[in-house]
Amino acid sequence: MTTQEVANRLYELCQQSQFEAAQTELFAETATSTESNRQGGRETITGLAAIKEKGIHFRSMIVEVHGGYTGEPKVFGKYIFMEIGLDATMKEMGRMNMTEMARYEVKDGKIISEEFYY
Repeated sequence: MTTQEVANRLYELCQQSQFEAAQTELFAETATSTESNRQGGRETITGLAAIKEKGIHFRSMIVEVHGGYTGEPKVFGKYIFMEIGLDATMKEMGRMNMTEMARYEVKDGKIISEEFYY
C-alpha cells in the first residue's frame, strides 16, 4: 500500500471508531507510539501488542462518549497527519474535550510509528 492508501484506510476505520481494527490491519508488529506523559515529558512504547493494550486502557477510563471526530488525513511524503477530537466523560476527571494532532510514519505499506501532540 502507498502512504495515501494507508491514510485513506486509516481514516475510513477511524471514522467508524474501529481503532483496534486499524491497528491490526495497518500497523507493523514493531510499531512505536509516542505521546505526552503526566510528568510533562514524552513516552514511547514499542510493539503492536503494547499499543493495543494502551488503547484498551484508555477506553477503560471512558464513562461516556458525547462526540468526536477525525479530520481528513494529509499526506506529506511518508507521513500522515490527522486531527482527532473526543468529547467524553472520563473516570475521576469528568467531561473533557480533547483535541490532538496525530502523526503516522509509513514504511513498506505499514505504519511504523505514531505520535500524538496535544
